[in-house]
Amino acid sequence: MPKKEFDIISVGGAVRDFNFWSKSGKFLNTPENLTAQKLLAFEYGAKVNAEEIFCSIGGGASNTSASFVKLGLKTAALVRLGNDSDGKIIAENFKKHKVNDWLIQYDQKKISGISFILTTDKKEKDHVVFAFRGANENLEFPVQKFKKIRTKWIYITSLAGENWKKTLGQIFSWAQFNKVKVAWNPGIKQLQAGKKVLEKFLKLTNVIILNKDEAIELSLSGLKFGRKIPTHLNKPLYLLNILKEWGPKIVLITDGKRGAFCYDGKNIQHVKPLRKKIVDTTGVGDAFGAAFVSALIYHPGYVKEALRWGIINSNSVITQYGAQGGIVGKAEMLNRISKTKIIFT
Repeated sequence: MPKKEFDIISVGGAVRDFNFWSKSGKFLNTPENLTAQKLLAFEYGAKVNAEEIFCSIGGGASNTSASFVKLGLKTAALVRLGNDSDGKIIAENFKKHKVNDWLIQYDQKKISGISFILTTDKKEKDHVVFAFRGANENLEFPVQKFKKIRTKWIYITSLAGENWKKTLGQIFSWAQFNKVKVAWNPGIKQLQAGKKVLEKFLKLTNVIILNKDEAIELSLSGLKFGRKIPTHLNKPLYLLNILKEWGPKIVLITDGKRGAFCYDGKNIQHVKPLRKKIVDTTGVGDAFGAAFVSALIYHPGYVKEALRWGIINSNSVITQYGAQGGIVGKAEMLNRISKTKIIFT
């Protein structure tokens, strides 16, 4: 029996997103806390009005797989949904984006995952996500199905539940045995586990993808400081060097309005963001990471080109509502790159 062939497989979360926009929130700057440098506050006990609400599909595997397909890659998604109406809606979204659904699992006990995303009506459209993982927590690595699969890359996003370590280990073992390249965007559970648990996987990772807060949290797990954490840990260049020493071939750190930083062991590169009116920042990290890896599939080793793809896709996503609104197709990607001034420093 011939194997099912893909360019890439996305693994991780798939949820329904419910976005609420409110003008009532206030930002509190807390620079002394490097892992939570800005807080979003609301009046205690108050009823908060939402000026707008938007429902869409999200989750790391869902968002990235949609981008991969749009960029011309044959893509499958390994996710777990509830056997419910939300699960059907999420599954239909995979079909809509032409993501292969052979690896989708359905849980008979847990309901589908849901995210409540609270966005402020401010210039940067910053948001806070309240995530209910639901069926995502029971995601399993389907050993028998993966014996029938051939793929160039696998892209791992957040893994939830009590058995995530087992699942992660199985994925990396399979990838190593089959010489599959791994891109990895660790989730909350993985970051909380820290370097001690993750180091053996980091050494097998081709691309590690983190936002700056995540990079700080992961770095802190492997460094020893006194009560006061040094301020230089807030600098992406320092974080790149720390994380590169832990084993991944390429370290990518996104940093919001400051763009993204990348280190492949030879060159550190910084790409500045494009000037776009921000509508919604949901899914921007997934958009960047997926486009970055897509470029590496088409152009192996060309990190600068990958940064171009990442900045184009992420800056397009922020101009529309939802984590998958605004993702760019391959032809449009090449067209925009040829016409857009992208600044590197």
